[in-house]
Amino acid sequence: MLDARQQNIDTLRTPEWFRSATRWTQLTFVENDPEKYDPAFWIDVFKRTRSNAVCLSAGGYIAFYPSRIPYHYVSNVLGDRDIFGALVDAARRLDMHVMARVDPHAIHDDAAKAHPEWVMINADGTPREHWAYPGIWITNAYGSYNTEFMPEVVKEIVRDYDIDAVFANRWQGHGVDYSEDSARRFKDMSGYDLPLKPDAEDPAWRAWLQWRRHVLTDIIVQWDDAVKAIRPHASFIPNMSGSSLMEFDLSVIRKHCPFLVVDHQGRRGVEIGWSAGRNGKRIRATFPDRPVVLITSIGPEEEYRWKDAVTTPEEMQLWMNNGTAHGLYAWFTKFNGVVPDKRWVEPVVDSFLLQAAVEPVINTMTPTAEVAVVDPSTTLRHWAPEERSMAERHDLGLYHALVEARIPFELVSDQVLTADHLDRFKVIVLANACCLSDEQIVAIRAYADRGGSVVAAYETSLRDENGILRSDFGLADVLGVNLVSGPRGIVKNTYVEISGDHPINDGYDGAERIMGGTRLIDVKPAAGTSTPFLYVPDFPDLPMEEVYPRKQADGAAVIARETGKGGRTVYIPWNIGEIFWEVLAADHGRLVSNAVRWALGKAQRVEVEGPGVVDIAVRESEDGLAISLLNLTNPMMMKGPVRDNIPLSKQKVAVEIPNGKTLHRAWLVVADRAAELSIENGRAIITVPEIERLEVLHLNWS
Repeated sequence: MLDARQQNIDTLRTPEWFRSATRWTQLTFVENDPEKYDPAFWIDVFKRTRSNAVCLSAGGYIAFYPSRIPYHYVSNVLGDRDIFGALVDAARRLDMHVMARVDPHAIHDDAAKAHPEWVMINADGTPREHWAYPGIWITNAYGSYNTEFMPEVVKEIVRDYDIDAVFANRWQGHGVDYSEDSARRFKDMSGYDLPLKPDAEDPAWRAWLQWRRHVLTDIIVQWDDAVKAIRPHASFIPNMSGSSLMEFDLSVIRKHCPFLVVDHQGRRGVEIGWSAGRNGKRIRATFPDRPVVLITSIGPEEEYRWKDAVTTPEEMQLWMNNGTAHGLYAWFTKFNGVVPDKRWVEPVVDSFLLQAAVEPVINTMTPTAEVAVVDPSTTLRHWAPEERSMAERHDLGLYHALVEARIPFELVSDQVLTADHLDRFKVIVLANACCLSDEQIVAIRAYADRGGSVVAAYETSLRDENGILRSDFGLADVLGVNLVSGPRGIVKNTYVEISGDHPINDGYDGAERIMGGTRLIDVKPAAGTSTPFLYVPDFPDLPMEEVYPRKQADGAAVIARETGKGGRTVYIPWNIGEIFWEVLAADHGRLVSNAVRWALGKAQRVEVEGPGVVDIAVRESEDGLAISLLNLTNPMMMKGPVRDNIPLSKQKVAVEIPNGKTLHRAWLVVADRAAELSIENGRAIITVPEIERLEVLHLNWS
């Protein structure tokens, strides 16, 4: 624990406190914890994990301290105890940073009867009872509960306890509230009645999303101002879920949230381990300078909950280690202070010690890449949160294809398409940025005019920021295409045919055609473009005797061009990202990687060769480069929980040495020894002999 104390000593209770809050323990109390849990066990966990920060349940639905606020329900077994305050004091004696957790999403029956305006209302006018625990009520996040009652709770906690921040969970509401107050306020702003269902085509739904964004943003300001009025160094930190900040006013986040917390606690279903790092990239896509903390659960993250269960060590470590590889601060969460199953302790300790080992290198460097995938917030915010994953399939497919291809990349948000953000990259990739404003299109066009390369697919730029269909692609001139018709589909049994000799159709030796998409757009290529693939006209998939093409390939299925300004563009007019995510066809992955590599127009700055699946992250400073290599290779890579981790054998890393620099040292941070290296044609060739979970290769220039 001495390491944590030494790390924190210069930042304790200062406005910069969060910069040394890099390893978090979260304990979420349950109602009977005051008489059941063992605080000594948790203090030992703080020490063993070298946690330098802690998040503890304070209040909201249940208070774990003796609150004096009317209708702020206090645990019925608290008695004369103050378990929140006692652990705050214990953590402070260890020189840890402390954050108080509040959960305002539900209230007890007495509060609901006394203040019916605090309760969320269903579309049929009935109060919304809690879906999981009958007899309590869902709060209206957009009304006086969050703007009057909860600020008083926050002020009481900040005033009475030595804390650095208040963290709010489930504070954003659960869909549309149909109370008279919400209906009136929404209509005053928009002129619409409240929408009855999520529908991206419905202007009332789009207006409601904007209204909700405005209301939630105001809450952030109000709660943060309340915190700072009492403790100027402290902040209100809203739980951002797994979002890309699309639901908030960015100027308010910039002013009021010095660091950001992502609550995507683990894999679900066939989700893959790189999702943890993607969460950090999505936040960095908007605020590349803000620290990001990733919450990891010790239990499974399936829809059936099992919140007091423990998943496998490999599953926990995969999630935390992938976050570490991409520069996210580590945070594990345990629900219930009583610990009937202690199998999570050692894996968390190992992961936190690994985080501590690499922090001195990666925390002093800035993420960098030559390629960026555009995070399409303008498109995704039209979808209801519970349905947004359907729209994200395009982006997930492109993301996975780049990971498999070992192409290091970052994300950049379409909310910040400034020259400063875009010009950090040589290639930007738009998997399906369907909705783009005129201003966003101008920014991308200007990027291409400055020599940047663009890879785009499917409906990118076909709609404006409000979801209104354009008559042609907004980026038609950039991509060298015009819309003819479509999209159409779902179409089965489609193919695209290799056309001519082009780097984008390289590597398909022996094939004349490969699988196509299921949703297709017909386009007319501009003069001077190349078409490495052509559509094969549709033909039946049954009866089997009828499964053969009737016509010659015709119509551009991939369009490539040199911009004449130093860059290149590639446009794929079908749903390659979505269908790759669903089918994972190797030919589609190759097409994506070929397109991006051709658009880059040169050898990658960092190349990694070897067996297995590796998630690569690159960070740099003036005098060095750090390459994180996260081993994703396991027998259940896309279905959890992971039961085993297969160590990787030798990896060959080739790195371009900057002009005017020489390589002073190559160090394996986790192995804690020098790496074998040679210099060939201006590139450092380094051997990483083995990767169990994570290795960080640290190169120093001189």
